Amino acid sequence: MMRIVLLGAPGSGKGTQAQRLQSKYGVPQVSSGDLLRDAVARGTELGKQAKSVMDAGQLVSDDIVLGLIRERLGREDAANGFILDGFPRNIEQANALNALLEEIGQPLDAVLLLDVRNETLMQRLAGRRICPQCGTVYNVHTLPEGVNTCSKDGAELYQRPDDNEEVIGKRLSVYDEQTKPLIEHYSKLGLLRKVAGEGELEEVSERMEAAALAKPVPASKVKVTRSSASRKAPSSKKKSAGGAAAKSAKPAAKQGSAKQAGKKAAGKKAAGKKAAAKGKAAGKRKAAGKSAAKSKVAKKAARGKVAKKSSKRPAARRVAKKAARKVARRPAKAARRGGKARAKK
Repeated sequence: MMRIVLLGAPGSGKGTQAQRLQSKYGVPQVSSGDLLRDAVARGTELGKQAKSVMDAGQLVSDDIVLGLIRERLGREDAANGFILDGFPRNIEQANALNALLEEIGQPLDAVLLLDVRNETLMQRLAGRRICPQCGTVYNVHTLPEGVNTCSKDGAELYQRPDDNEEVIGKRLSVYDEQTKPLIEHYSKLGLLRKVAGEGELEEVSERMEAAALAKPVPASKVKVTRSSASRKAPSSKKKSAGGAAAKSAKPAAKQGSAKQAGKKAAGKKAAGKKAAAKGKAAGKRKAAGKSAAKSKVAKKAARGKVAKKSSKRPAARRVAKKAARKVARRPAKAARRGGKARAKK
């Protein structure tokens, strides 16, 4: 099943990529322009209405286009999906298309945006050539030199009247004004998938295929990032915690208000300050403990030195007293020796 819408500026390659997906997966490419031309050619009721409007030089109404799309998607080949190319072109058409698809039970699986630079778009459009028989699109910048015929049926290729630089510039301006808002619209719905549209044809096709087959993302899980311009705010010397949190926060589904985010940020900031204060106090206590321990060791060492010195003093006194006693005893010993000698005589 592949139910997708292709978005992209004129020349981004939507038609070419739609044809390749159609060929590989068998789901029809539904182009609003082709539907109108076919309905007019077949003379259907809607075709007659469209012809009268176009003959009057007016734009065909959305009701007629939606009627043609409803009719086309009701055919058997669209039972397994479709590739919408060229519709919707604005928000109103997108809402009307969504209502129609919900009604017929074929809601969109994805919206693929082919992203291509303006310089590349201009080169592609100015060099575009089309086969009048099968509608295959070529470009003079990639065709072999001197070749101007279709490789499938040999028909001579032609250039559309609106594929000149002046008209191309106007078409790109209209796209920027009307169709670009669809990018944000489908982003919010979780359907948009951006595909790099520059590079080799096969590479772009592989990216398109991968994006088309990827599983859809629920809208509740999609985050829409605001543009840089909308995020800018007037500078101020003093910014509240709430303001800082609201500026950095990305809007998302189920996200609280900016005020709540601010309070939460302020609470975290206060908690951080409190933790820092506790850490600082703990550091001071640790440093004080180390200092006290050093002081205690120093005092103990000092007491040890004093005790050592005081323990040496009594010993010195004892030695002195002992020496004095020896000196005092010498005369007495000498007298006793002399008495003993006289007694022997």
